[in-house]
Formats: sequence, structure tokens, C-alpha cells
Amino acid sequence: MTLEKNYLAIDLGAESGRGILGKLSQGRIELAEIHRFATGPVSLPTRYPTQVNDDSSLVWDFVRFWQEINDCVRRISKEERITSMGVDTWGVDFALLDKNGLLISTPYHYRDSRTDGMMEKAFEKLSRERIYEITGIQFMQLNTLYQLFSLVANDSPLLKIADKLLMIPDLINYWLTGRAVAEYTEATTSQILDTRTGKWSQDIIEAMGFPGHLFPEIIWPGTVLGPLRGCVAKSLDCELMVVAPPTHDTASAVAAVPADDQDYIWISSGTWSIVGMNTPAPVINAETYASNFTNEGGWGGTTRFSKNVTGLWLVQQCRSEWRKEGKDYSYAELTKLAAQAPHLKTIVDPDYNEFLQMGDMLEKIMHYCQLTSQPFPQNKGAIIRAVLQGLALRYRYVIEELEAIVGKKATAIHMVGGGTKNHLLSQLTADALNRKVITGPVEATATGNIIVQAIAMGDIKDWEEGVAVIKHSFDIQAFEPQDRQGWDQAYERFKENLEKITLAF
Repeated sequence: MTLEKNYLAIDLGAESGRGILGKLSQGRIELAEIHRFATGPVSLPTRYPTQVNDDSSLVWDFVRFWQEINDCVRRISKEERITSMGVDTWGVDFALLDKNGLLISTPYHYRDSRTDGMMEKAFEKLSRERIYEITGIQFMQLNTLYQLFSLVANDSPLLKIADKLLMIPDLINYWLTGRAVAEYTEATTSQILDTRTGKWSQDIIEAMGFPGHLFPEIIWPGTVLGPLRGCVAKSLDCELMVVAPPTHDTASAVAAVPADDQDYIWISSGTWSIVGMNTPAPVINAETYASNFTNEGGWGGTTRFSKNVTGLWLVQQCRSEWRKEGKDYSYAELTKLAAQAPHLKTIVDPDYNEFLQMGDMLEKIMHYCQLTSQPFPQNKGAIIRAVLQGLALRYRYVIEELEAIVGKKATAIHMVGGGTKNHLLSQLTADALNRKVITGPVEATATGNIIVQAIAMGDIKDWEEGVAVIKHSFDIQAFEPQDRQGWDQAYERFKENLEKITLAF
């Protein structure tokens, strides 16, 4: 292993973007956050035809994001020699470029309402069953497929001048290097990729009326894209290589799980929680279709067989509403209040469909409690505890589904990502599952991103050596089940509430 190399991970999430420097030395990685900036959506006025009750759209302020990334690189390159940088972001969102490579529209946010009703219209073009058979991807209206189809359905002028579609991390890599390509793990989130061939699905493209020339070459995670393009290198006054890590943030996070075998279940915990298992090939059958499991690309040719769970989004939204009221609680303060709240009195399922959209989260939680005949939590701590307990039980529900499908019980439960800083959630998860939960690293996405960069640049031999580096570098904790009282009864209530919601709608 080559000593003292510096790698820069640019990690863009739903709440914030960060530049994290990874210093590789003597078989250890030390991480340092160099730069942080907000990445929340911006509401812009619009006349989009599908928006009956709203005249605004949610978009990403990507020109500002680009400037923030430039500032980050410029700042660190003055002090350190950077070997390479890699970018990871959320999935599904995309940008359109014209034939000159210019951005022709501000990328939309996945929670924008333009996809309302688009799944049903898309299924008129190609059946739901056929789409799943091709892609193995779970159905969510925020998927790229339905975002892009909304442009077709509304005869958007953007499609008449668009030359290339680039997913969000691919857009940044294009601006950095001039290479307009699609990294595999991110492309799989689109629900337009044929998961068996690893290529864009011509059946879907033709059925939906998408211009075929939009879709770029697919590359594998760990590809060295090359040096900075000339104008960028000059502007930043530095030279470095750009590597495509697993550019979907969950794929990078899963790549950082410090497990010795493949028979574990992982939970990537953050705004979203993704619960899954690595499999050597996609798992696509009637059962996975009925249960809405997804098959996304992973590092090293694996498939991330998993399901999305609405994670700490509800906590974030509640905190935002209280901040507007002048009560600016930290997450640590809210967690402390939750730890003192009544145990298993109210359980809020984070995947209730009304929770998907932004705003009015407290009102939506109250509505959920009414639908499920539960008392509305009486204070802020009780609200947060109700959400965290529901999240832990949702984990149990998905894990039981997953293990039944693959026909084996996992050897371990590994939880990674920013959500592991919430030790109450980790303990509630261990209690709800009645299993040991291993947490860490906290900065899993940046860690996986950097490890893949180091392998691509030849400074770490292979993934086995990478796992050893992770174990040697980060605090890995274990949470054993403690207070099991009431959890099994609560789980039965949780499942009964699922039926109540189904009957109500």
C-alpha cells in the first residue's frame, strides 16, 4: 500500500453537500470534513400543465452546487496534493444538456409533483409487470422513468433540444472532465436500465417515446474518468484525477460495510433508509414484484437487493417546522427528548404515502394517528419517539420479507451512515429485531467512495484490503437487544395498522 495519499469525496445528499478529505496512511484512513453546504430544493413559479393545485416546481440549485464544489477543491488543493476525487449523490434525478453540452434546464427535485399520475399513464405504454421484469426496480413515482415520461406526456420543449441525459453525479463528472457517461450504480436507479444486460432498455425507451440518443455510455464503478478538463484545472489552479466511485450514495455506503462475508443485511440510514442484502445476481420473480423489492447496481458486480424505507425524513421535517416556530432544536436535543418519552404508546409508519411530500408533517402525523386509532403524541419528544419506533418496526418488516424471499437468515445486521449517530434508533432497532445491530462507519458513503478511488488508483490492492482498512480506521459499535417488553405486540399492531391504511384507501 502506497503511503500518505489524499482522496477527496464529494458527497451530495438531500439536506447537505460535503467535501470530505480522506488521508490514506499506514493502513488507515482519516477523514476530515473540508466543506459543507445546504442542498435543499428551491421552489420556482411555473405553468407546468400537470400541477392543478400548485403553480410552483421544486428544483435543485445546481449552478450554486457547482460553485460550492469548486470552492471546496480550490480550498483543499492549496494545502494538500489531491490524488483523485470522486462524486456521489442521491439517485433518480437528472439533467438535460443540449448539443453544445450546455445545461438547458435546472434539474427537478424528485419530490416535485410533476410525476403525480405519471406511473399509471406509463403503464398504459408498457405494463407494470414488464417494466419490473426488465429492470427489477421498485415502483416509486419519483423514479427517473416517470420524471422523464412527464416531459413526454406534456410535450415538453426540453426534449426537442436535449442531446444528452445525465444523472446528477454524471453531470458533475461531465463538468469536471468533459466525459458524458453514465455510471452503472446510479443508472440502475432510473428504472430504465435492463438489469440483466447492464444496458439501457430499448423496450422501455421505445414504449415511452424517449429519444434514444439521450442515453450515454454506461461505465462501471471504479472507472478512472481522467484528469480535470483544461478550463476547470486552470480555474482551480490544480491538477488531479477524477474517479467514478459507486456514484449512487447508497452504493458507496454499502461498499463501506465492514463485513467478512456476504450473508449480512445492511441498512443505510439517513434521510432515506435502504434495507438490503448483496446478491450475486438480480432477484426478479413474482414474489419480489408483489413485495416491490428493488435490484440496484453495487460495487464489484453485486446487486443491491433491497427496499427503500422513508428514514429520518420525518424527523427532519418536524425539526424544520419547529424551527419556523422559533424553536431550533438540534437532532441530539430531539433524540434526548425522545429517549424520555413513553415507550411504544404511538407508532408511526414512516412509509405512509402522505409523508412523501414536503411540508405540514405534524399535520400528516396527526392524520395518520387518526386513521390508525392511535393517540397523537403529546409533546415533541413523544412525536420523535413515535417516528423512531415506527422506523425500527418498518426495518423488521422489510428484513422479514427479504429473508423469506432469499430463503436464509442473515448472519449479521450492519447499519451504516449518518443515522447511526442516533444511538436511540440503533438501540430501538436491536430491540425491535431482537438481534445484535452493528453500526458504523458513520461516514459510510464518503468511506466507500474513497476506498474505491484508492483501489482504482492502485493504492489499495483489492476490496479485502479495503475492508481491513475500514476496520482499522473507524469506531464500529454493537447494540444488543435490551428492553424487549412490548415489542412483539407492537409489531402486531404495526401490521394491523398497515391493513387499516389499505382499507382506508
